[in-house]
Amino acid sequence: MILINFENMADEEEELYVSLAEKVSQHILLKEGCPYDCEITLSITDNEGIREVNRDFRDIDLPTDVLSFPNYAFETPSAFNELKGQEKEFDLFNPENGYFNLGDIMISKERAEEQAEEYGHAFTREIAFLIAHSMLHLLGYDHMTEEEASVMEQKQENYLNELGITR
Repeated sequence: MILINFENMADEEEELYVSLAEKVSQHILLKEGCPYDCEITLSITDNEGIREVNRDFRDIDLPTDVLSFPNYAFETPSAFNELKGQEKEFDLFNPENGYFNLGDIMISKERAEEQAEEYGHAFTREIAFLIAHSMLHLLGYDHMTEEEASVMEQKQENYLNELGITR
């Protein structure tokens, strides 16, 4: 089960974003073998909003499409066994519902619209892709090396294809 805490900073399309986030996140968590109920915070903003966060947290004073803020730094991607015995930790598990707090995802709606047009696919496909990309970051995947990028890109594409979310 996934719980989406939604923060809308850009528009009024909450149902679209929450529905896509639930669908994509739940599928990825299932495929990655997550044994926990999880929650994420999803924020939709504009280019200026994401630029400010990118500047403040990454020292990059430019807008981007998506930012991921994992709550836990997996040593190995999706190694949920690392969490055993930590279920009572306030920082990792919400004491109100027991859900594992994966972290935060912030998406620039403006950048997603630009990229959907640039790549010639639907806006909803771009949002789903950005959610999938960010979910993998929350689970410890990265793309700093060619090998890491290849693994992450293959997983993103496979998971979206399995959901019928194609270009």
